[in-house]
Amino acid sequence: MKKDEEPRFEQALAALERIVERLEKGELTLEESLTLYEEGIRLSRLCHGKLEEAEGKIEMLLKDGKGEPALDAQGRPKTKPLPPPEDEA
Repeated sequence: MKKDEEPRFEQALAALERIVERLEKGELTLEESLTLYEEGIRLSRLCHGKLEEAEGKIEMLLKDGKGEPALDAQGRPKTKPLPPPEDEA
């Protein structure tokens, strides 16, 4: 991965977990700890952003009167976009 290339969610989460493990050991200098902490914050924000982006793409299944998924003409479940969170509406 190139330096200016954004990591995938899974890569960022794995890197964040490694940072947490290193910080929890308490064997780093203050400078090393601060550097890792800053990188952890960056990765945490990146992961949070990717989760919010994925959440915006999720669609809710429409249900019929019996609580079963409503189907379209091709037999696929009907969907509608997930409404935005209340704080964004």
